[in-house]
Amino acid sequence: MNARKVVVEGLCKVFGNNPKQALDMLAGGATKDEIFARTGQVVGVHNVSFDVQEGEIFVLMGLSGSGKSTLIRLINRLVEPTSGKVIVDGRDIAAVKRSELTALRRTDMSMVFQSFALMPQRTVLSNAAFGLEVAGVAKKEREKRALAVLEQVGLAAFAQKLPSELSGGMQQRVGLARALTVNPSLMIMDEAFSALDPLKRKEMQNVLLQLQKEQRRTIMFVSHDLEEALRIGNRIAIMEGGRLVQLGTPQEIISKPADDYVRAFFEGVDTSRYLTAADLMQTDAVPLVRHADTAAVTASLNGSADYAFVLDAERKLRGFVTRDALGAATAAATAAPHIAQVESISRAATLEHVVSRVVASARALPVVDDDGCYCGSVDRAAVLKVLTRSRGSHV
Repeated sequence: MNARKVVVEGLCKVFGNNPKQALDMLAGGATKDEIFARTGQVVGVHNVSFDVQEGEIFVLMGLSGSGKSTLIRLINRLVEPTSGKVIVDGRDIAAVKRSELTALRRTDMSMVFQSFALMPQRTVLSNAAFGLEVAGVAKKEREKRALAVLEQVGLAAFAQKLPSELSGGMQQRVGLARALTVNPSLMIMDEAFSALDPLKRKEMQNVLLQLQKEQRRTIMFVSHDLEEALRIGNRIAIMEGGRLVQLGTPQEIISKPADDYVRAFFEGVDTSRYLTAADLMQTDAVPLVRHADTAAVTASLNGSADYAFVLDAERKLRGFVTRDALGAATAAATAAPHIAQVESISRAATLEHVVSRVVASARALPVVDDDGCYCGSVDRAAVLKVLTRSRGSHV
């Protein structure tokens, strides 16, 4: 289990001159709109709690006015909280001194905005190195580090160009490089790719996913785009009216949306593309037997089943036995029926991979975890059922 990088506890933000009045009304069940109509106080974030694991991409989603951008600014204290805690690496951000907070933002907490905010008179290299310059790193060292990051994002050849000579997508890469050059352990990205056209946006998502594969930073990513959230997020938090309405993995949110607000994000999106073998599998469709336990094989195949999966004492998959193999073993008076090898599918396998394997197999295929332990099985009927449910409104 990863360590908790960010812990948010009971976080509230009210904009106005009497936040306590608004908090009391919220506690009494009043809505954000009612509070604004009666008091003029604006509820930005109300009683939000969650944690972010080290090394994950945590996506915050919601419509305009849902509180997601305020929440992200409370986390690095660009906005002061009304109440609640934000703990980063064990330190309460709301309680640290300004000087400590500034140092933290410079060295360990980078932010990437939708607007690239590049300095037009500086070269790409100088823009990428800016954070290190502010931190007092010598020119030779900061340029060396910035060039290495520009290489990672595919811009080393443009190091001496000015931002105006680059496309929008390339400018956003410079913004990303500037954030990465200080080597932060936490990156906060606020609608970072939303100004880009769909092709450039996908390209930047690919850059981010590739960098994440290599470096495993903790990234908090604000987006209003469900497809983007499903594509890059390890977990997704969905906000409405300043409240957190659902938090889960992409698969959990697709399969069990909390309410109609969450469901509305899926309109026009083929969510089946984001399903994995773990979402498709059944846990009790195929009998399971212990390795070389003939009595158990006999018992399990006495019913309607034609075959059973064979597991060892650690639940690792050893193969499968069929009714025919059991009959042959009995006729030959051998101790155990023949165990045939079977292809397994990883829990994390994509829908596309699962479909290609299942279509080619007459039997259900076993699904295993990273250690090879049995989790469940998937067959054609299970795939068809999930596809019909997921694509119901898109076919």
